[in-house]
Amino acid sequence: MSVVKFAIKGESKTATKFEAKARSFSFVIDEPGALGGTNEAPNPVEYLLGSLAGCLNIVVHLEAKEHNVIINKLKIDIDGDLDPAKFVGLPGFNRSGFQHININIILEADATEEIINAIINKAKARCPISDNISGVTQINYTVSNVFR
Repeated sequence: MSVVKFAIKGESKTATKFEAKARSFSFVIDEPGALGGTNEAPNPVEYLLGSLAGCLNIVVHLEAKEHNVIINKLKIDIDGDLDPAKFVGLPGFNRSGFQHININIILEADATEEIINAIINKAKARCPISDNISGVTQINYTVSNVFR
């Protein structure tokens, strides 16, 4: 199977608000008022958690289908603790990202506990967002300056 490229493009609207486009879709990223934003949309780390939940949803359903298991109900709750010190420019010992992420999967299906555990374990390994968060991914930055 060949590599598939995904991309977004976007533009800063304010110091905290960013408008992004992915394929034919648009979405806004903003911060809550307590962090200087206008609270018009989820913030970047909330989108990250939502992306993780969305990815797990897809892969759990794929795995269930491959195990001939019908999912009656699937809920995914995710939270994480983040130390904002570095983010706001203060010295800190903790990383600027999440210290840890907690995922609670509530799965109702007509399957044994062993099969459900196999589905979840395989889904964790197949989820691209989980892979990117838990492993090191090379990031290449290019900055284009426009001088006036």
